[in-house]
Amino acid sequence: MGKRLPIQGEKTIVGHITVGLGKIAVALRSQAWEGGTERKLTPTQGQILAFLAERSAESVRLNDVAGALCLTAATVSDAVMTLVEKQLVKKQRSEKDQRALVLTLTAAGRREVLETRGWTEVIEAGVNSLTPDEQAVFLRGLTKVIHSLQAQGVISVARMCAGCTYFQPYVHTDTAKPHHCGLVNKPLGEGQLRLDCPDFVPGGEMELQRRWDVFVSGGEGR
Repeated sequence: MGKRLPIQGEKTIVGHITVGLGKIAVALRSQAWEGGTERKLTPTQGQILAFLAERSAESVRLNDVAGALCLTAATVSDAVMTLVEKQLVKKQRSEKDQRALVLTLTAAGRREVLETRGWTEVIEAGVNSLTPDEQAVFLRGLTKVIHSLQAQGVISVARMCAGCTYFQPYVHTDTAKPHHCGLVNKPLGEGQLRLDCPDFVPGGEMELQRRWDVFVSGGEGR
């Protein structure tokens, strides 16, 4: 057998995963744009509506939206102005601080969210094609990637279990649920880890780093 020639453009597994994530990002943008044009919304406007729906129980300011969606304050301000004109979003004074303006969805805005969220079913169908074990591994992998992006300053602080003061990794002997959430005082399995939790509370830097090291190592060296 002759010498094996390298395949042109051959990539490492890291390269393949990066390309795959890029394709998923393209699909997300494509589907969001398709849905947005039908209702004369841009993907950014759709993202803002979805974000406000997710944080409906919280007081959300313009800077909160900009930070969470990795957009400039000017971009968010323009998009919100349009949404207000379309009567999908309203601005009002915060009950806690009358100097601050908070953003909330109108009834029409809530109805719009139900329609604009439909495109996520495309991605959900893909994730549902994975086995439960594969989904858990995928979720753990996403947690690590998001943590890295966060450390690089590419995205804002994510409200993940792995970065929360209540999270205690690998404290239980049950391999199905090795982690623990101090807030609800219950064990957690890999598939139960959250990437965006409303009860997230960041902890001290040193303690969080120690817990992250334990999480990444799979509990070794506890």
